[in-house]
Amino acid sequence: MAVRLAAPLFWTAVIGGCAAIWLGRAALVAAGLVALLVLLRVLDRPARFRRLVRRAARRHAATLALRQRQESFVDAYGNLVRDGWLRERAYFVERTILPEIEARGFSDYAEDRFDEMVGIVEAVAAEVDLPDETEAPDDGIGYEQFCAGRLTEAGWRAHTTRTSGDQGADIVAERDRVRLVVQCKRYGKPVGNAAVQEVAAAARYWSGDMAAVVTNAGFTPAARKLAAATGVLLLHHDDLADLHPVRQVRKAR
Repeated sequence: MAVRLAAPLFWTAVIGGCAAIWLGRAALVAAGLVALLVLLRVLDRPARFRRLVRRAARRHAATLALRQRQESFVDAYGNLVRDGWLRERAYFVERTILPEIEARGFSDYAEDRFDEMVGIVEAVAAEVDLPDETEAPDDGIGYEQFCAGRLTEAGWRAHTTRTSGDQGADIVAERDRVRLVVQCKRYGKPVGNAAVQEVAAAARYWSGDMAAVVTNAGFTPAARKLAAATGVLLLHHDDLADLHPVRQVRKAR
């Protein structure tokens, strides 16, 4: 901050001093006011930086809160595991926050204040009041029916499949001539890539245009990588209310 403050004040003093010689006391007073404004702007820079980061995070507050819930779980020993959420926070800062602060002239803050940006993202996510997670049934069949109900409320014609012979599909839904194939996972830990493989295969079997894995939990990095390659959607059940038909499954040739 000292370096950033010194140069503007130096040149303000030089120019103001020269102007005062020619124009008198009025120019000196004006130079002093300019120097004061420069000082205030530089001293306010950290606060402006925090406001910028907070505004950028709040534009995605609901998504961040949902991802926090998806990527955190309690393991078999009663420990709260937040590894996935910690990675998600860092990813959001790197891909969303950093480009914005650099474009606004705060590139010098990118490294030194990374932890501060992460802390702001954490606080913004905590501000969001998400729907009660306990409304989703704990048993698998109940959870499938719960998700089918969410899809029906969103305008889909949805029905659960038989428990056997479904080829990996728990729900088949249609809307605007688009068929969606869903596998539901009510888990206490992130869902792996096996579910992605199964629903991708099920979409081909059911001639689906869209495929999705729906869970109350998050997804492993391997699952996310495979989903990106196969066009499978990875969703929390709260996402179903806003799910619109899009033809995107990559059909086998």
